[in-house]
Amino acid sequence: MEKVLVSWIGEADLTSASANIPASGPISSTLSQLSFDRVVLLCSYPASRSTPYFEWLQRQTNCLIEHQQAKLVSPVHFESIYLSANGILQSLTDSQSAISILLSPGTPAMQAIWILLGKARYPVTFYQSSKEQGVQRVDIPFDISAEYRPLATQLNSQQFATLSFESEVSNAAFENIVTQNPHLQRLKHQAHILADRDVPVLIQGETGTGKELFARAIHNASARSGKPFVPVNCGAFPTELVDSILFGHKKGAFTGAIADRQGYFQQASGGTLFLDEFGELEPSVQVRLLRVLQEGVIMPVGATKEETVDVRIITATHRNLMQAIQEGQFREDLFYRVAVGVLTLPPLRERQGDVILLAQALLQEMAKQDVALKNKKISTNAKNIILAHAWPGNIRELRSTLLRASLWSSEEEISAEDIEQALFERPQNTTRLLDRDISQGIDIQDIISEIVKHYIPKALAHSNGSKSKAAELLGLKNYQTLTNWMDKYNVK
Repeated sequence: MEKVLVSWIGEADLTSASANIPASGPISSTLSQLSFDRVVLLCSYPASRSTPYFEWLQRQTNCLIEHQQAKLVSPVHFESIYLSANGILQSLTDSQSAISILLSPGTPAMQAIWILLGKARYPVTFYQSSKEQGVQRVDIPFDISAEYRPLATQLNSQQFATLSFESEVSNAAFENIVTQNPHLQRLKHQAHILADRDVPVLIQGETGTGKELFARAIHNASARSGKPFVPVNCGAFPTELVDSILFGHKKGAFTGAIADRQGYFQQASGGTLFLDEFGELEPSVQVRLLRVLQEGVIMPVGATKEETVDVRIITATHRNLMQAIQEGQFREDLFYRVAVGVLTLPPLRERQGDVILLAQALLQEMAKQDVALKNKKISTNAKNIILAHAWPGNIRELRSTLLRASLWSSEEEISAEDIEQALFERPQNTTRLLDRDISQGIDIQDIISEIVKHYIPKALAHSNGSKSKAAELLGLKNYQTLTNWMDKYNVK
């Protein structure tokens, strides 16, 4: 297990670096006496002071030094200190690291937050460093039960933050994919078939349609379920580090490679590597991946021999890869390597019968994580607003909207006003409808259909489902005319 030391940077640390006195500040003295694989430092000082320190400290030790700039209201503002410190400890806990915290640097408020988090939420070891006593392990002789409670809301803030940064269920199964839509039910059945066959899978669909949820469900239903599922965002690959990131590196392979490190392919050994945003890969990276998929071997940076890898590949993209191939932006041979089993997920606006079902399921899921949401229900008028919205952000937008509406709602029932306040108004793109190039030909019926599908649901929502009132709002003669328009343009 990786051993990680976490600490704030203090004034004494910066002073020791500027005076170039090794092992004098709390951090450098601790690293001179204790061994760690990695050091993660939180910094509230400006880069002009902190950057030289990081460079100086890295020269004093063989372990990897990482740092994060903390956005603090002030060095004694408990809430912003909590958010920064908790974020670091959460990420390290998720990676199953053995965490040690150095208490000495920083303000008393920073030290207090470390103790609260280390005693109430995370399994950590405490250390302190002083000139008089040197580096010592600290045993704190009391237990703490505490939760983070913001002043602005009755919601448990830590749970609310967890809900805000939604992530896919790690043990997702096909039962977690809520639907009564025939098309999506058919896709679930097809995904189940793919889970039993160890073939590459490509999942297509707009952002927020549940591509990772499907990928995890396929993995968890497969023979590889007991092995790792490693999700990777391909859009975040720095070109100069892609070989190291994907295939790992050996100690000394380049400046800063102070130890062997596994790449994503090695981390997913025996399991599934989920390559999200697959369509964002640069051509040079596409070539590297193609060779791995063809031959099943990788070459870590700095290695002298190849390594065999046993990894199932599931890819996902919101892009039209066939169009990207035609435009010369994506390799056709790579596409056919990963597109053996193909699933194309529909956007939420095309999942007839699922919007309210999903909204209620999401609200129940959030209630399990925060007792303040336990009795929340969606009013009839609020459901009408939800049905009328196009949900361009798909399920992710629906989820965050419900979360905001729950925050605004002071009653057990979420009202239409709560939903309206929680929705983001997107600017209308009038050129899309009114300024099309007539010389290329247009389909006037498609344009009319788009307008009808936009305004009829809004009118029905505003009139609480009354067709007569909706017809009047739209300037139609009667509700029968409205019904005829709905039938003609397939308005649900």
